[in-house]
Amino acid sequence: MDFSDSFRLVNLAVGVIMVLGGVSQFFNFGFQSLIIGIYVIIFGLCVALLEFQIPPQVSRYASFLFSFAGRGLFYVFVGSILLNHGILRILAGSVVGLVGVAYVALEFVPSIEPPANMREADQGWGAEQV
Repeated sequence: MDFSDSFRLVNLAVGVIMVLGGVSQFFNFGFQSLIIGIYVIIFGLCVALLEFQIPPQVSRYASFLFSFAGRGLFYVFVGSILLNHGILRILAGSVVGLVGVAYVALEFVPSIEPPANMREADQGWGAEQV
């Protein structure tokens, strides 16, 4: 089955939720919250960018983003970072984390293929050109 458009929309929504959760970190008025907010905003922008364009550096250095398990664990990580005081942060962290758990589960469902942008970037181990 081909769910590429659905996965694209989910990934874009997760990117937007990450950015909103990162912005909400700024209202905690602490240095640690500021740093976490900046990182989560960058992560959200990167996730959204991957739906439109895949820079070659990303496929080389962050190849874990091109599988359901890798992207799912990344989403669980970012979701757990967002879980903090405040309803918006808890809601954003929960949504991102649950999408991550669903992606990890999809890794073990053979009938569902990864989206096209995940398959195109994954050229296999050692496929670098010299």
